[in-house]
Amino acid sequence: MTSKKTIAIVGGGITGLTAAYYLQQKVAKENLPYHITLIEAESRLGGKFQTIHRDGFVIERGPDSFLERKTPAVRLAKNLGIEDQLVRNRTGQAYILVGETLHKMPKGSFMGVPTDLEAFFETDLLTEKGKARVKEELILPKSEVEGDQSLGHFFRYRFGDELVENLIEPLLAGVYSSDLDEMSLSATFPNFYELEQQYGSLIKGLQHTRERPKADTGKKPGQFLSFENGLVTLIDAIENGIKDDVDIVYDKVVQIEREESGYQIELQQGNRVQADVVIMTTPHPVLPKVFSDYDLFEPLLAMPSNSVANVVLAFDESDIDQTLDGTGFVVSRNSSYRITACTWTHRKWKTTTPDGKVLLRAYVGKPTDQEIVQLTDDEIVEIVLKDLATVMDIKGDPEFSIVTRWEKMMPQYTVGHTERIQEVRTQVEQQLPGVFLAGSSFEGVGIPDCIEQGEKIVEASLAFLKGK
Repeated sequence: MTSKKTIAIVGGGITGLTAAYYLQQKVAKENLPYHITLIEAESRLGGKFQTIHRDGFVIERGPDSFLERKTPAVRLAKNLGIEDQLVRNRTGQAYILVGETLHKMPKGSFMGVPTDLEAFFETDLLTEKGKARVKEELILPKSEVEGDQSLGHFFRYRFGDELVENLIEPLLAGVYSSDLDEMSLSATFPNFYELEQQYGSLIKGLQHTRERPKADTGKKPGQFLSFENGLVTLIDAIENGIKDDVDIVYDKVVQIEREESGYQIELQQGNRVQADVVIMTTPHPVLPKVFSDYDLFEPLLAMPSNSVANVVLAFDESDIDQTLDGTGFVVSRNSSYRITACTWTHRKWKTTTPDGKVLLRAYVGKPTDQEIVQLTDDEIVEIVLKDLATVMDIKGDPEFSIVTRWEKMMPQYTVGHTERIQEVRTQVEQQLPGVFLAGSSFEGVGIPDCIEQGEKIVEASLAFLKGK
């Protein structure tokens, strides 16, 4: 009789949970002789997914949605049988705060890059000089940088500083909580470089490849999805789906050692797990610590992580001027504000807020303002309210506020990221066969990106075991 082999998944965030779910499905469907153990250091699963239900509000402390066009998240929801609980964001006017003015997000653009110059230039966000510089992009030679380069360098070369700092940076850098001039182009938005190289102009490339807008028949549907009762719905569904077939261990991994027949995982409370395959989905700083006998993870020690905080503010609608029509705003990097963006959650997500109430979510923690995350809750709330008061008429105090800090939890994909990660993976394959890496530190920080990594790691680990 063949003894069961053990697959250990370290980390119970969305990547690890996805891996556990799809592994469990494969094992059951194909009657494979594998046992799955999921190890999570915290007392709960879900990682950054944290939904609170309070006074009729549905409040996200971590991510609040995912892009529908990135299909892994929708596919997972369908497999779990919870697609009927998906809700779509309401669309509305988005703004960019420059100085003390909220400028409407320019029409005719994609992620800040113009696609229709006539429509785009209706904006008052750029000066005439700035608009003239944008036009030059159509005739500029292709980038001649060999290898990776920063997003900042790429976009400044193509469009100049004004468009970058007032529009592109707050839109793109905000996704990664990063400095555009440090971010890796190849690891974050390689499609922009490919379009420029193919068409000689990023504007021309997007014009050729983006779908032309159809005749205006009303408001366009939102591109983002969440769940009626919050993103924790996804976590709960996965947990329910795996609880009977996956051993879930709540303990911290302190050391992983290679043995002749696999790996021994030492846990903080003194227990040990023997595994034939180890799937690591933790933040990257964990790897050099738990594999301390190996120096192959040293490149990850130089990989920075930023801190951010978000501030949820609940109001009675009588305390907020409701004349602004829209879903929120991002903040130009040419500003002295300490907030980086604000979502008018009650307008963007209908199911989050009781009638007669307002729910706002503001963000702090620019790369140049990391110290704000260390302030007290009251100090952060005071700063946020002061910044918001510049553009919003707030008459009363919030009914409640919730500050959530994510300290050193935003991995930074700096120039050369893809090559460094590939080299680490090559060394892992050679020195630690049966160990696999996935998660937000490696190939994308968005929910669908992490889910897709979980899918891929399932196939890689099963192929390894079947090939032994």
